[in-house]
Amino acid sequence: MTLEMLPWVISRATGFTAYGLLAGAMIAGLLVRTREGVGPLKGADAVTLHRLFSLSALALTAIHGTALLFDTTIDVEAWSLVVPGLIPYRPEWTGAGVLAAEVMALVHVSFRLRKKIGPKAWRRIHWLAYMAFAGATAHGMAAGTDSGQPWALAVYGSAVTAVAALTGWRAITARKTKKAKPAPVRQHRDVAPTAETSEVPA
Repeated sequence: MTLEMLPWVISRATGFTAYGLLAGAMIAGLLVRTREGVGPLKGADAVTLHRLFSLSALALTAIHGTALLFDTTIDVEAWSLVVPGLIPYRPEWTGAGVLAAEVMALVHVSFRLRKKIGPKAWRRIHWLAYMAFAGATAHGMAAGTDSGQPWALAVYGSAVTAVAALTGWRAITARKTKKAKPAPVRQHRDVAPTAETSEVPA
C-alpha cells in the first residue's frame, strides 16, 4: 500500500465500521422498544449501547468523509461533505451517504432535546433513523468500490435482515402489549366506588 492510498483505505475502513455501528444502534434501539430483554441485555443496557453506537457511528462517519479530502484520486471539496450530490464520484449515491449522515446527526441530537421538544416530536424524529439506515445502505452498496465482494454483501445483508426482523418483532410485541392492557373502569360521578372497583394503595 502506498502513501497515496492511505486516505482511501482510512475512508473505506471507517465507512464500513460506521455502517456496522449504525446497524448496532438500530438493533439496540429496537430491543429497547420491544420492552423485552434478550439474554443478559436488559432495557437500560440497550439504551446505553444505542447511544454509544450512535455517537461512535457519527464520529467514524466524520472521519470517513474527512479522509476523502486528502484522496488524490478524486476531487472532493469541503462543502460537498455537507451538500448532497456535489461529490463528482457517483453523485447520487455519495449524496445519499451525505444525507444519511445528516439525518443520523439529527436523530442523535434529539436525545438531548427530548425534554424540550416533547416525547411525541422526539418519537417522530426517531422514525427518521430508518431513513438514515436505508440511505447508508444504499450509499455503501452503490458507491463502495468493494461492495460486490462476498464479505461486504454479507455485512449489508446481515444488517438489513437483523433490522427488518427486529422491526417485525417490535410491531408484534407492541400489539400484544396493547391487547394485554386491561380496559379502564369507568364510573359515574354520582356513584361511590365499591370495594371491587376502588384502587387499593400498594
